[in-house]
Amino acid sequence: MEKLTFEYKATKTIPQRSHVGVVGSGDLEVLLEPTSDNLASISVRTGSEGFGEVWKAVMDHFFTVNNISAKVTINDFGATPGVVSLRLAQALEVSLHGENN
Repeated sequence: MEKLTFEYKATKTIPQRSHVGVVGSGDLEVLLEPTSDNLASISVRTGSEGFGEVWKAVMDHFFTVNNISAKVTINDFGATPGVVSLRLAQALEVSLHGENN
C-alpha cells in the first residue's frame, strides 16, 4: 500500500461534501470536503505502487483546471488515470449540484 499526498493553492470553494465511487477491482473512491484555507490537500492510498508521477500528472491537471479548495481523500484499487479523472469530476459535480451517494 502506497500513500501519496499533494497540495495546491486554490481560490474557489465547494458548497458541500461529496462521496463517489467504491474501492473495488479497477475502481476508486473519492471524498471531497469543503475547506476555507485556500488549499486543495489530497491524500491518495493506492495498492498500485510506483505510479507517483502518473498520479501527480493527473492531480496537477485536475486542480489547475478546477482550482478548488478542498480536503480530498482517494482510496484506489488499481484505477486507470482516465477513471481517476472521471471520478474527480464526478465528485466535484456532486459537490456543486447534489445527488450524493
